[in-house]
Amino acid sequence: MVAASVNFLHAQTVSKVWVADNGNGTYKNPVINADYSDPDAIRVGDDYYMIASSFTHIPGLPILQSKDLVNWKLIGHALIKQPPYNVYDKVQHGAGVWAPSIRYHNNEFYIYYPDPDFGIYLIKSKTIMGPWSEPVLVEEGKGLIDPCPLWDDNGKVYLVHAYAGSRAGIKSIVVVKEMNKEGTKTISDPVMVFDGHAADPTLEGPKFYKRNGYYYIFAPAGGVSTGWQLVLRSKNIYGPYERKVVMDQGASTVNGPHQGAWVTTQTGEDWFLHFQDKEAYGRVVHLQPMKWVNDWPVIGVDKDADGKGEPVLTYKKPNVGKTYPIVTPDESDEFNSTTLGLQWQWQANPQQYWPMPTPYGQLKLFSVLKGDAEVSPWFYPNILAQKFPADEFTATTKFAFNPKWEGERLGLIVIGVDFASVSITKKADGNYISFASCKDADKGKTETVQDGEKLNSKEIYFRVQVKKDAVCSFSYSEDGVNFKTIGEPFKVKPGRWVGAKVGFFFSRINKTNDAGFTDVDWFRIDK
Repeated sequence: MVAASVNFLHAQTVSKVWVADNGNGTYKNPVINADYSDPDAIRVGDDYYMIASSFTHIPGLPILQSKDLVNWKLIGHALIKQPPYNVYDKVQHGAGVWAPSIRYHNNEFYIYYPDPDFGIYLIKSKTIMGPWSEPVLVEEGKGLIDPCPLWDDNGKVYLVHAYAGSRAGIKSIVVVKEMNKEGTKTISDPVMVFDGHAADPTLEGPKFYKRNGYYYIFAPAGGVSTGWQLVLRSKNIYGPYERKVVMDQGASTVNGPHQGAWVTTQTGEDWFLHFQDKEAYGRVVHLQPMKWVNDWPVIGVDKDADGKGEPVLTYKKPNVGKTYPIVTPDESDEFNSTTLGLQWQWQANPQQYWPMPTPYGQLKLFSVLKGDAEVSPWFYPNILAQKFPADEFTATTKFAFNPKWEGERLGLIVIGVDFASVSITKKADGNYISFASCKDADKGKTETVQDGEKLNSKEIYFRVQVKKDAVCSFSYSEDGVNFKTIGEPFKVKPGRWVGAKVGFFFSRINKTNDAGFTDVDWFRIDK
């Protein structure tokens, strides 16, 4: 069984770098200033649950919980290892889990997620915390993306999805298929219910709803950073569907407001969660007010009353009947738990011996042998990293370096297709600091390394300061007080469909029956 990796031992803290709740009954966007792309959300009772795409970062399918749609915490993951395992044990940038959907039906949680190279999968659980079932292939095929189910009033079950041009050779259309009553298999050929080529190119990310006798498909079009939020409606499941643009950028600074989820509060208010592409910072989550006018949704604020809204930056918080404390997703980690913090992900399915949480307040990392094709950290499966939490922040870590073999190298890295790191390497006569950077790593380019001084202490501090426009500056210290800058400021770029991340790598160049290790004392995010 696949279990959600919840960790109640990690105390819930409030971010020092981004809080959406203004504390005065209003909030600011983004409500999550981190890379939770392609969000989908539901309400079950007094709880709101949101999931997001995870591509090949593991654990995948993050699950976030909120009581008020503004304050969110990461509570687990639905996908602990990604199938097919022989494929995703290796780094496969840009593949894996694309835009998923979550629904609650017959007292069960359903998550449908697409893998553009293999097909559409389903996992289920009686509780949001799992255990989640093993993924079932609902339909095999290349280029089938962005699925969303609908249980109709007549007992039939349908699935809407789009196509990825990179795999299927077609795009900009959405189709509807019938599924079996269990929702585990498609049982009909596709019916193309809308063709976006003429007015809505790159139509994708459909979400299926039914209201007042209308079937609704919410689907963005026009491109991730340049598009608009489209809604289709019809009295018939297979159409024909009318179209209406219900939100675009307008005069706001929120480019291409993209796909998301409609939710209704306990008090009857309607809201829409969606993402905005912020390049190296990833696809961050916004919350918009929503209302219905003549059976069409209007999302955001409609200043000219034309039925099309634009995103808000500050707004009154949703009325959920109560007031709840401020919470944010975890960022810093003292490693005081015997399980790894939920914010950490690997670049591929991990081996169990890469990280070793311990009962004495440290995370033990072992060096991992570099593969022949791993010409830079871009290709390392054993990068343990987390999302950028804000536009500007500082990440500092303290560790004890205990190498066994010459060439073992531990680094603090900010990684995208352009990346940089500060690292310590064991050489014949001691441990040396260095700064490395790489541009176009996805094209196989190798690092440029700037060697630094020999270090005398086993306990070392690494730091990276991230400033506006994702410009990163690295430094290190042997006492935690006096930090020395190394390398030039470096502008990191996003990865493939994901934002840049910050974290660790620990590599070696020789085969051995016992690796060197590093004891990471803590990792802290601050201003």
